[in-house]
Amino acid sequence: MKQNTKKWILAALLAALTCLCTMVVKIPTPTGGYIHPGDGMVLLCGILLGPGMGALAAGIGSMFSDIISGYLVWAPATFIIKALAAGVSALLFQKAVAHMSGEKKHTIALAACGVVGEALMVFGYFVFEIGLNAASNGGFTAAAIAGGIAYSAAGIPANCLQGITGVVIACVLLPILNKVPDVRAIRQGN
Repeated sequence: MKQNTKKWILAALLAALTCLCTMVVKIPTPTGGYIHPGDGMVLLCGILLGPGMGALAAGIGSMFSDIISGYLVWAPATFIIKALAAGVSALLFQKAVAHMSGEKKHTIALAACGVVGEALMVFGYFVFEIGLNAASNGGFTAAAIAGGIAYSAAGIPANCLQGITGVVIACVLLPILNKVPDVRAIRQGN
C-alpha cells in the first residue's frame, strides 16, 4: 500500500479514536463540561501525522465528539481549538526532534510541546466560554463580559487537569506506537 494511503487511513483512525476517547470516559466538571482522555489522542494526531493532517484529524475527531454528545454549540470552537493544539504541538515537536536522537529525548520533547499545545487549549476554551457566557447573558456589555470571565475562570483547573492527562497519555503511547513499522514510517516522513 502506498505511504500516502496509509497516512490517510491512520488519520481517519486517529480522528475516530480521538472522538471515542473524548466520549467514552467523561468526568463531569462543576461548569457543565467534562474531563476526558481525548487530549492524549489530539496530541498524538499532531505528532504522528504532522501539523497539517494531524490538526485536521484532531479537530474533526474532537468536533464529532461534541456533535454526537449533544454539545453542538461547542463543536466549531472545539474544532479550531483542538486543531490548533495538535498543529502547534506538532510544529514544535518537529523542530525539537530535528536536533535530538533517542526515544527518551522524543518523549521529553513531546511533554514540553504537549504542554504548549494544552496551554493553547485551556486559553482557547477560556476565551470561547467568555464569549458564550456573555452572549447568553445579555450581550457583550461590560457586566456580561465580567460575568463571562468569572464563569470561564472556574473551568481553568479542570481544563488544566485534562491537558496534563493528555500529555501523560501521549507520552506513554508514543513509544509504543513508534514500534509499529507503518506508524513509525509515517511519523518519520513528516
